Amino acid sequence: TLLETNLTIQGNYMNSIMKKVTSWAAIIAVPTAITGFYGQNIPYPGFDQVWGFWVSTAAIVVISAVLYLVFKARDWL
Repeated sequence: TLLETNLTIQGNYMNSIMKKVTSWAAIIAVPTAITGFYGQNIPYPGFDQVWGFWVSTAAIVVISAVLYLVFKARDWL
């Protein structure tokens, strides 16, 4: 019927929106996890070293970019 068709179209649209929201949440979770690890009050690799900051920054950028490209290739964004 017309009502069922309309509900199906709405459901499909909501699924595509949820895919995008979930993908962005996964991308945002990476910097949050890395900065949370480096925000602990215990020594970690690179503690008191300039390279430790740059390694963590590079990891955030690279992993986030890879996730973005993968999600874009799979048409999730």
